[in-house]
Amino acid sequence: MILFVFKKLLQDNFITEEQFRCIERDKLKPLSVHWELRTLLYLGILLLTTAMGIFVYKNIDTIGHQVIIILIALACAACFFYCFKKSKGYSGNKVESPGILFDYILLSGCLLLLIFIGYIQFEYHLFGNRWGLSVFIPMVILFFLAYYFDHLGVLSLAITNLAAWLGITVTPVQILDENNFGDVQIIYTGLILGAGLTTISYMITYKNIKAHFAFTYKNFGLNILFISLLAALFYFENIYMIWFVVITAASSFFFRNAIKEKSFYFLVITVLYAYTAVSYVVINLLSTGSGKAGIYIGIVYFIASGIALIRFLILYNKKLKKDESIQQQ
Repeated sequence: MILFVFKKLLQDNFITEEQFRCIERDKLKPLSVHWELRTLLYLGILLLTTAMGIFVYKNIDTIGHQVIIILIALACAACFFYCFKKSKGYSGNKVESPGILFDYILLSGCLLLLIFIGYIQFEYHLFGNRWGLSVFIPMVILFFLAYYFDHLGVLSLAITNLAAWLGITVTPVQILDENNFGDVQIIYTGLILGAGLTTISYMITYKNIKAHFAFTYKNFGLNILFISLLAALFYFENIYMIWFVVITAASSFFFRNAIKEKSFYFLVITVLYAYTAVSYVVINLLSTGSGKAGIYIGIVYFIASGIALIRFLILYNKKLKKDESIQQQ
């Protein structure tokens, strides 16, 4: 049936004879559905935890808090019991997963752990008003589990909890009572956290301790750092040029590093953050005494800079692919 479709495309000159032969030849080869299965499994985890939340919400009066807590605790314990039984143990190097089911059950257990601690804190105030403890304790457990079981998904959960814990520790009143996320302390905390996570990514690569975790640390660190820098650029209006210089220096560092590592992903996000900062400065300068002319210049700027940005990224994408192909030869 599939070949019939491609034969029709060949007859209508939508594909060439050479392309058709390639399709015909590759049709007999086995097709990997590894990542499709993993995606479906992780989607299953999300649907499972969502369904549990909806079920608890609709039946809380008939089931009772104690029964729900016991069920969540038992399910969480069962997940971790299976994982510790099947685990190969800790190693400083990369440890292959025992199977896709193992990853599924481990991630389910971690999410159930977060639900369990959050539930007992919300309903019974186990930690009182010390909300930081309700985030700090699962954070420590998640970091332990991430390293012991060598799981990037759990590591991402742990880093997210670290960011939440730092935010709550620095400004608990503003966050919990006023939802004031524009506080200066939050910006400085983000800068420290972003720089710290980025530093860890380089350290574990240099020391070769779970070096494959470096991408996750750097991904979180770079994004948090640049978001905090942009927040500082927008917040400190009187000295925004100083923050622009800092962003320029950080962009230059990460851009050179992306070229060195041949990482188009980090190159793209670095360039986009830098472009946002440059655009803010340009609009700020145009808005001071330019009048209507500034509006037209701003429109021209965004059109021209947008085209230049796309061409720049295409150029470097080709350059990185070319360098990579030369190295493989």
